[in-house]
Amino acid sequence: QVQLVESGGGLVQAGGSLRLSCAASGRTFSIYITGWFRQAPGKEREFVAAITQSGASTWYADSVKGRFTISRDNTKNTVNLQMNSLEPEDAAVYYCAASRWASGATSWNSYDYWGQGTQVTVSS
Repeated sequence: QVQLVESGGGLVQAGGSLRLSCAASGRTFSIYITGWFRQAPGKEREFVAAITQSGASTWYADSVKGRFTISRDNTKNTVNLQMNSLEPEDAAVYYCAASRWASGATSWNSYDYWGQGTQVTVSS
């Protein structure tokens, strides 16, 4: 089993920045890809960004390219999501997820483990 704990959410003004962190524990050696998804009220969960265990490959949703950056620190078993130029449309609960598979990085149903989520609120 793998446990994921997100942190770093909060309230920010439009144009501001936040940094989310996802700390993994347990059988972390089984993780191949770690991703971030988000879900706003009344909307489906959507892919945001993902990164392989080595950090060699990353994926981003078109809506966040150029504004968000995903990175990882394997010495701390953490994956970070730096979010800049935040827009009201970015407001959602952000979830960290871990996959044991090498494909399907952008599909929520490819992920085996999920965190509890952290709220991001962007005021206009």
